[in-house]
Amino acid sequence: MRPARRTVAAVAALIVAGTLSGCSLDTVIWGPEGAAVIQQTDRVIAAAASGEADVLACPDSAADFGAPSDWQGLGSGEPEPFNPDRWPGREALDPAWTINLETGGSQLLSGHSYPVDLLLRDDSAGLCVVEVAWAVIESAG
Repeated sequence: MRPARRTVAAVAALIVAGTLSGCSLDTVIWGPEGAAVIQQTDRVIAAAASGEADVLACPDSAADFGAPSDWQGLGSGEPEPFNPDRWPGREALDPAWTINLETGGSQLLSGHSYPVDLLLRDDSAGLCVVEVAWAVIESAG
């Protein structure tokens, strides 16, 4: 079997095994912690799109959620453990995870700022937002 076919077969086997065991695809791919980050990010996106994301912020967070329209059409990306080398100066926020936000084909406006990443902390109440990273779209298209 070719290496590419082996990879596809292995991924397919993982998906089937995960499905049969009752695991979600996110759990199979990212593990239980990564899947929890994705689920919380989906909640944050929905809450921010309806103007209610502040309830998902950590108690000491000053996260800027912007306007509800900034969150329309966004989706969860790929979770990863917080890496201080990638996020210098954010260590004091004590984040445990970062996750990028995906546009899902939404029309982005040039010169407009959009949320692109979330930094999350795991506290006694679960995952909460410590920061929303924003970026200005230079050229949409």
